[in-house]
Amino acid sequence: MAASMREPTFWILTALASEARHGYGVIREAAALSGGRVTLQPGTLYAALDRLADEGLVEVDREEIVDGRTRRYYRLTQPGATALGAETERLRASADAAAAQLKRFGHGTAGRPAW
Repeated sequence: MAASMREPTFWILTALASEARHGYGVIREAAALSGGRVTLQPGTLYAALDRLADEGLVEVDREEIVDGRTRRYYRLTQPGATALGAETERLRASADAAAAQLKRFGHGTAGRPAW
């Protein structure tokens, strides 16, 4: 069984799944997709992007100069998409197992008691 992905990594890859984004775009998209539960800090994000690039899960898409500063856009690679898909399936299986146990305990699917 593969090790689980850290939550920030999951949300970074998820944010890049639909299009290439620069750092602040990744931060905003991860927050939006997680319903505000995940707030990536710039230092954490850029260290993670460097690590993910070294692992071949993301790559630099392009760079542009905005207000005299370089803005680097990242995109998901095919191995990154494969890793994200595997983690998505792992999380789904875990949630399904928990839901089945709750149902056996007498809770409905929304986590509310059935009684």
